[in-house]
Amino acid sequence: MRMIRPTIAALAVFVVGLTAQARFQQPPITDPNWTKPFDPFRIVGNFYYVGGYDLACFLITTTDGNILVNTGLAASVSMIRANIESLGFRFADTKMLLATHAHFDHVAAMAEVKRLTGARLLMNEADVQTLEDGGDTDYRYPDGRGAVFEPVKVDQRLRDGDKIRLGSTELTVYHHPGHTKGSTSFAFTTPDGARSYRVLIANMDSVNQGVKLLDSPAYPTIIQDYASTFARQQELTPDVWVSSHAGMFGLHEKYKTGGPYDPDRFVDPKGYLATVKMFEQRYLDQLTRERREALK
Repeated sequence: MRMIRPTIAALAVFVVGLTAQARFQQPPITDPNWTKPFDPFRIVGNFYYVGGYDLACFLITTTDGNILVNTGLAASVSMIRANIESLGFRFADTKMLLATHAHFDHVAAMAEVKRLTGARLLMNEADVQTLEDGGDTDYRYPDGRGAVFEPVKVDQRLRDGDKIRLGSTELTVYHHPGHTKGSTSFAFTTPDGARSYRVLIANMDSVNQGVKLLDSPAYPTIIQDYASTFARQQELTPDVWVSSHAGMFGLHEKYKTGGPYDPDRFVDPKGYLATVKMFEQRYLDQLTRERREALK
């Protein structure tokens, strides 16, 4: 029996994986940058980039294990693992999983990463159901869309203003809804050399193509939520800021693969404010267009 048990256990994991895959169908990937790899690097202090060319994933290291923010597509697990390990950290030391929002391009690998590491998953309460049903309850599809990523159980629900602590690192949770009902930003301070840096992982509130602000039956407060988020984001004053897509925070303009470590490279408070205002203006422009159309 001792010789058989490992085989049965391995078979069980394999069957569970096949069953999970059969329950969801990931949408086709139309942007090649979503599957393009990128070399990991240190951003500042205990904060690292471990994502792909466009889909951003971040690692926060602590003395009590590490925090992984976002996981990208379902096929991203091996890339993220390799990126983490190439930086000298153990993938198995991932103790906490976070996400900026529950769209498949940022959370599709959550379930597998959680299985492999045993990490706890924390998510804003307004996006919990969407994570746990694999994206079926995305508000953009009022009648449901079916699962588009493997459903994953959330271990702790987050609310605006919550504090998350692992080791000596404490993150503040900011609920910034609009892009999704539970869109979230995370802020923390990291020391580096003679100074400390205020870091913000910002969920930039873009309006997805096809989203209607005046006609959103599954998200009736969408207009108010967008307006509130833009106002609140403009009150924040990060030194270093990043977002869920590399293009949003100018990763490839600020950093080239193999470049020397520079803790000031991503210090960009003016760029942060300008980006928030840009997305706010796009939202206002769309709202104006929709209101004009409604009057015709």
